[in-house]
This record gives sequence, C-alpha cells and structure tokens, in this order.
Amino acid sequence: MKALRLLLLVAVVLAVAVPMGASAQEKKQVTLWFHSGQGSERDALDDQITRFNETNGEYEIVPLEVPEGSYNDQVKAAALAGELPCVLDFDGPFIYNYVFSGDLIPIDEYVSDELLADVLPSIIEQGTVNDHLWSLGQFDSGLAIWANRKYLEEAGVRIPEGIEDPWTLDEFNAAMDALAPLVPEDGYVIDFKFNYTGEWYSYAFGPWIRSFGGDTINKETYDTAEGVLNGPEAVAFGEWFQSLFEKGYATATPVDPDADFMEGRVPLSYVGHWMYVPYKEALGDDLVLIPQPDFGHGAVTGMGSWNWGITSSCENPDGAWAFIEWLMQPENVKQMTDGNGAIPSRISVLQADERFAEGGDMYIYYQQLVGGVAVPRAATPAYPAIQTAMSDAINAIARGEDVQAALDAAVDTIDSYIETLNQ
Repeated sequence: MKALRLLLLVAVVLAVAVPMGASAQEKKQVTLWFHSGQGSERDALDDQITRFNETNGEYEIVPLEVPEGSYNDQVKAAALAGELPCVLDFDGPFIYNYVFSGDLIPIDEYVSDELLADVLPSIIEQGTVNDHLWSLGQFDSGLAIWANRKYLEEAGVRIPEGIEDPWTLDEFNAAMDALAPLVPEDGYVIDFKFNYTGEWYSYAFGPWIRSFGGDTINKETYDTAEGVLNGPEAVAFGEWFQSLFEKGYATATPVDPDADFMEGRVPLSYVGHWMYVPYKEALGDDLVLIPQPDFGHGAVTGMGSWNWGITSSCENPDGAWAFIEWLMQPENVKQMTDGNGAIPSRISVLQADERFAEGGDMYIYYQQLVGGVAVPRAATPAYPAIQTAMSDAINAIARGEDVQAALDAAVDTIDSYIETLNQ
C-alpha cells in the first residue's frame, strides 16, 4: 500500500509540474522578419503564424514586423552584423543581391515535385538563381491602370477588352485630354502613387521606360546603365511623363491619393493588385482594369512580388522550411490573395478564383502574366542601386527638373554600385 501511495504521489507531482497539453521538450524557435505591408496582408500572415504555432509540435515562429520603406536597408545591416533571422521575407528582385552576398541558402532539397508542378512559372523564375531555387512566394503581382467606368464612358474613352488591344501612346494622351475637363477642382486625371517610397518607382515606371524603348540597365551585359536609362528613348519617356505634371493631369504632391480615386475625384489610378479590395468596395461595378499601354515598343508590366527564403545563418533550416511549406498550402495562399487581391502563386488556387477568369475583375492581370507582357525586374545584384536611382530620377522629373540630367545621375548611381560589386 505504501508503494501504491508513493506512485500516486509521484503522479500528482508530475501532473502539477507538466500542464495538460504541454510538451516535455520546448519547441525550437524559428525567427522571422516580414515587411509591414497593407493591413489585409498582415492580418492573413498573423493568422497563419498563429495557426502554425498552435498546430506544429516541433517549431515556434517568432516574428518581427519591419517597416516596408526601410526594409531592405535593415536586412542588409542585419546581414553585415550577422543578425539575420531564420526566415526572411523580401521583395522579388532583391533575391539576386542576397544570393550574391551569401545571405540565403537554396531550398531545392526541400521542395517536392508536386508543389513545384502547382506553382506559377513566374514564381519559379523569380526564385531561381544560378540553377538553384532560393525562394517561394504566395502570390505574384499585377500592375495596370484602375479606372472609374463612369468617367471613361462620359468622356468617350475606349475601354480595352484585353492585352491584345491596349491603349497606344496617342490614345493615352487623348484619354488624358478627354478626362481632364470632367474632374472636379480638387481632382486630377491620374494618380501615380507618389505617396509611395522605395521600390515602387522602379517597379512601376521601369516597364514604361521599356515600352518607350529604353531600360534600367543593359540586359545583355548587366555591367552598365549607360545608353539605356539615359538614352534618347528613356529621355523621350521622361519628357512625356513630365508633361503630364506640367499640364496638371498628375501631381507629385497628392493629399490623399487613395481616397481621391475611391471618392471619385480622380478617374485613373496607376497601381497594383493590392488596391483591388478597397477600390472594389468603393466603386463596385464601376471599377474597371485597363491593361498596360503600348508606348511604341510593346506593352510591358512588372511581375514578381514578396517571397520567402531561408538565411544562411539559420540554425533550424528544417523549421524554416516547415513554415514556408505551411504558407504555400492552398488554403493559406487563398486566404492571403483573397485579402490583398494578388495573383495566387499556386495554379490550383488561381484556376478556382473567378476574379482571374475571363470576364473577372482581374483577368487582365492574369493575361499580362501569362501573355508575355509581364517581365522580371533586372536580374542583377545591382538592383538595390536601380531602385534608388529610379526613385530619385522619377521624383526629380515629376518636380520639373531637367530630364537628361536626372537620368544621367541615375546612371551614375547604378554604374558606381556595379563598380563596388566588382571590386
């Protein structure tokens, strides 16, 4: 009896020491950084982190939200200090710089053939460097012109049906002229999101420079921007773009650009998929998507978006992959893209989403992505310099500064950075 009582006492002590449901072994912590994007993206990611931590018995994600505007700078500073997290969220074109700097590990050994077969080719292309896959993302991006159908119809402006019949440069200019008399005193014709900072200017206006016949870097050698970003074609873009501000069709100092479009003061908004949800709520059936215009050398739009990789300093790469694999589950991809209006990276999720089917609100995005209109941003470790140079140049042009001088300065920024890479 004494032995039985002793066993019962030990059992009670153990029950008190180890709460019901607790593991005898602590979970391995996996640190994660992510950019502070729009609220719907944060909400979806927060929920997915919470559910992963609740259901995974081996690993716990410890997240840190970093401001988007300074995100890349903080990542590079952490890399130099040896303080990178395990799982890293980064915008697509920066992968080349991170790989060049040795900040990431390839994830080929983790990704199953089944998963790869269900991921958009553009996502695989974005994450592939030197024949290795370094990243995966839950979504690809869409970039075109959101428009208020009522304005277009009143002005008699043609609404393109798809990527086969985009506006030409002449049509774009004619649309500006026709819409201008209709906007209220406190409005303007087209919102270019000059309230954004950082990578926006390269992502948004690099494609338009390419449609004019220029580019942000020599794509044959990747060793200079001379002659392509400051050549006659790019200058022609800059002078035309500047004229939109001189005529009052656009402004570099919007008070509230999102509200301006949603409240009907601005008929056109050049922005990406992330504004679909609030724009749709505001305009309903009057919201229409205009494909990228053809300014003379074919319509061009950006592609690629935020994605996930595993850093080379990660002590638990298996745990890091477990979370990335969790994010790539169809239900999590759907949850994220339902919230931010992006193109789902998993083909099975994309095909089941009526918004991207023919006649759907975002069918243009899908067409551009698979129809040869979308092109990757410059695949070079010099991309951080391209981002900075484009931001400075586009803002200078919009302010009315000399176009050639602004583009020459951009070339100097990029070429100087390339020199440092080669040292």
